[in-house]
Amino acid sequence: MTRRMLGFAAAASLVFTALWAPAAAQDVIDRPINIYVAGTAGGGIDLYARVVARHLGRHIKGNPTVNVQVMPGAGGIRAANFLAQQAPKDGTAITTFAGGPILEPLIGSRKTEYDSSQLTWIGAVTKDVGLCVAWGATPFKTIKDAQSKQMVVGGTGAGSDTDTWPVILNELIGTKFKLVTGYQGTQETVIAMERGETQGRCTFSYSALRTAKPEWLRDKKINILLQLALEKHADFPDVPLVYDLVSKPEDRQLLDLMIGTSAMARPFAAPPGLPAPIAATLRRGFDATMKDPALIADAKKIHAEVLPTSGEDVQKLVARLYATPKPVVARVKKFLAN
Repeated sequence: MTRRMLGFAAAASLVFTALWAPAAAQDVIDRPINIYVAGTAGGGIDLYARVVARHLGRHIKGNPTVNVQVMPGAGGIRAANFLAQQAPKDGTAITTFAGGPILEPLIGSRKTEYDSSQLTWIGAVTKDVGLCVAWGATPFKTIKDAQSKQMVVGGTGAGSDTDTWPVILNELIGTKFKLVTGYQGTQETVIAMERGETQGRCTFSYSALRTAKPEWLRDKKINILLQLALEKHADFPDVPLVYDLVSKPEDRQLLDLMIGTSAMARPFAAPPGLPAPIAATLRRGFDATMKDPALIADAKKIHAEVLPTSGEDVQKLVARLYATPKPVVARVKKFLAN
């Protein structure tokens, strides 16, 4: 090979390296990742986030450290707004929250700064069942009791499931829930029930209940009144499912919208517009984390179920919810505005 040809080959190699190296690095996250918890310390969202954080970094290219930071406020909307408007779009910011904030831009009356269908969904840890629960010492033993007399329930703010469901159930099945809202998170609603400030909570996700207050279930300190899910949980065969209490097709359509998020419980999302290679890195890392025996063992310690949904499937589920017929959405909005 002539000197001229060698020079050309060397130059071509440099050009190839310059082009290839950045592309190869696009799917690497080597800076700390922050998981922002849309809830309070010690609540179900926080406990799941900390289990995931302990193992996620090992399964992501670059092996980043993963930190957890609580960001309570407005029933999860504060954290969702932050994710969409302020969080860096480099894979280092993830938020996890309950189902309420997912639907808020669609059905809520508050001005939000995000669209859940545009977030980059990384995956969900489990499937869930929402429960209406009453403190055991109260006179509320079944859902019929809540239909016959006023029951005071605690809420964590507009847009949260705890504030939305009492209104919906009052309209659909004639319950007499009186909502007292403004509690900062799960732990505060728990304390309110124990102190007698409220008589219950509706809804309380089963995953959060199992992790935050397993002794309530073990010691039968609460009464389970109603299940809010697509189907009954095996642990509560005698507790009615909300679908069993409605007959009108339009009511069932409304429930399909409201309960849709239970199929992707404990979801994790990154900002909208995340570069595709980074999104793929986070999603595949999350998938691998959900299969990690160490994570599964940790989850068992806090009584958490691991029944994961991939980020791609969560993305489709959210898109389907946001494609709900407008009359159904308008009906929900009307209920919540009353």
